[in-house]
Amino acid sequence: MNASKIPYAANEFTGKRILVTGGSKGIGEAIVNRLRRGRGTVLATARSIPEGGNAEQFIQADGSTRAGADHIIKTTFDRLGGLDILINSLGGSSAPGGGALALTDEVWQQEFELNLFSAVRLDRGFLPAMLKQRSGVIIHVSSIQRTLPLFEATLGYAAAKAALSNYSKGLSKEVGPRGIRVNSVAPGFTETKAAEGLIERLATEGGTDKAAARQSLMHSLGGIPLGRPNRPDEVAELVAFLASDRASSITGSEYVIDGGNIPTI
Repeated sequence: MNASKIPYAANEFTGKRILVTGGSKGIGEAIVNRLRRGRGTVLATARSIPEGGNAEQFIQADGSTRAGADHIIKTTFDRLGGLDILINSLGGSSAPGGGALALTDEVWQQEFELNLFSAVRLDRGFLPAMLKQRSGVIIHVSSIQRTLPLFEATLGYAAAKAALSNYSKGLSKEVGPRGIRVNSVAPGFTETKAAEGLIERLATEGGTDKAAARQSLMHSLGGIPLGRPNRPDEVAELVAFLASDRASSITGSEYVIDGGNIPTI
């Protein structure tokens, strides 16, 4: 099913002020597009504004830094006057391969700044206004690596995402009684443009085609019973549901979307 064929309520986010971090590519971009199709007023953050992008719809900042977070918070209030929905989608890993001993203190700090503290800082910046209006939604994009860590290169990333999931649950219990819903989404392998590039590279290096390279990559992750990776728009659809009034009684939960990759309950 293509993204354009997924049914959605055309006006479900009308009047909602929304911020999506990491919104220029991958899952974050898909979330931005989905919420805009629902008529939300959406700002996205990115280190650089994508070519052809509307500068008024982006906040250019490095969300993994304290200064970047401060800029995002101030600019969002300046442009929108407040916030109703915060989607913390920023994340990733640039750690070197080589296992645990290849990860220096600096690498560990970078992984946590990007995958945990970026969300914590923005939550802290927007929560006072949400609490004052007694309404709001916060969604954290975690990862199935929080329970299925891969040691070769992304151990720091996995640990940071585990911390994010734990933090998300704790925050939900604190602010839920005051009208704020907090949930998290844990995607598995998702075929973003970056993942497509990886598959193409693996196919070239292995002297095979993309389909075989994709299957090999899924096998290395433990297998995906559904037989394919997620599409970014599928993750975006789950996020949109949780952000919408259709999920008005859901808080403190984490939803896995991985094609059955995690083998346990």
